[in-house]
Formats: sequence, C-alpha cells, structure tokens
Amino acid sequence: MNANRSGVLYVVSAPSGAGKTSLVKALLKADPAIRLSVSYTTRAPRPGETDGRDYHFIDRDRFQNMLAEGEFLEHAEVYGNFYGTSKGSIAQDLHTGHDVLLEIDWQGATQVKLHFPDSRSVFILPPSFNALRTRLKGRGQDSDDVIERRLAAAADDVSHAGAFDYIIINDDFDHALADLIAVTRSIRLEGPRQLRQHAALFEAFRRN
Repeated sequence: MNANRSGVLYVVSAPSGAGKTSLVKALLKADPAIRLSVSYTTRAPRPGETDGRDYHFIDRDRFQNMLAEGEFLEHAEVYGNFYGTSKGSIAQDLHTGHDVLLEIDWQGATQVKLHFPDSRSVFILPPSFNALRTRLKGRGQDSDDVIERRLAAAADDVSHAGAFDYIIINDDFDHALADLIAVTRSIRLEGPRQLRQHAALFEAFRRN
C-alpha cells in the first residue's frame, strides 16, 4: 500500500426506506476495497441482522459509558434508539490507507464533516413520497405508527440533502448502484488526493 495514501471516508445517508442499506451492500460487494464501519446501537437486532456485522448491539448503560469516555465520532438518537460511530477505529483505518464507509443520518454526517473535512457525503433520495411509503410498508418490519413517524421524519431528512456532496435518486436500483460506484471512484481521483498518493511520480516529472 502506498505510504502517502490516506483512506477515503465516505458518508452515505438517506431517509428510512430509501434503499440505502441495499445499495451500500451491493457497493461493498462490487468494491471490496471499501470497509463498512460498524456502528453501535441500542436498538434490538432486526431479522437477519448479526452482531458485529450489521451493528454492535449494546445496552443503554454501555452506550452512555462509551459516550462519556469520548469514544464516539458521532452519535444520535433515532426513534428512541441511540447510534454511535467509533472514532478510534475509523481514524486507524484511514491512517493505514483503507477506505471506510459510514451509513449514518444527516446529523451524524454533519458531525463527521467537522472531524474529517476530507470526507465525502452521498444522499440517497427515494423517487417520491408515495414510493417511500410503499417501501416502508413492504418491509413488514414496523408497526403503522412507526411507519408514520418515519414518513414524517423523511421530509426533514430530505430538507438537508443540499448539504451533501452528491445526491443519488434511487428509482431504478441498478442505475442508482452504478451512480454510487461512479461517485466513489471519482472521489478517489480528486486532484489533491492523487497529488498526495503519487507524490513521487509528480516529483520525478518536476526533476526532468
């Protein structure tokens, strides 16, 4: 690995039900060089979720202790549950040149940008409000009351999309995935990153 290369920190956010998790899983399969940062949460696992792979599932007492000790890069309360991202593990991965992806809400994305100004953010937008309602109901994971709360929160989530570096509309999954892959690749090729990563190459040209 190039010693001059620092990893890229990608932040992906979306309203609940926009298809963010499915897109991220497909991206990670297509590009194994990107590591998913596994967040901590106090909510219960959903069907099919595994501790340590999808989230670190912990109780509220442990979460509060970690928070008090400053272990989180960002944290938020969402629908009565707490979520947090380990600051140390991300910094270590980036320092050793690994690309890292965070799946967090817009509030967390704002906090991450303060600590890692070189991070790049992507907002996944559903094609319409009605499509979002259909997706949430189709998941069969939440009560009608929870679905209505998620829908009410979606409008607020979308109002913050303008703060993100990229916006992808997830109308057709394959097209949205292609867009997401293209975005992550283009970020790696940004001028300042390439100048740092290939410093020896540029220096060689300057000497000739």
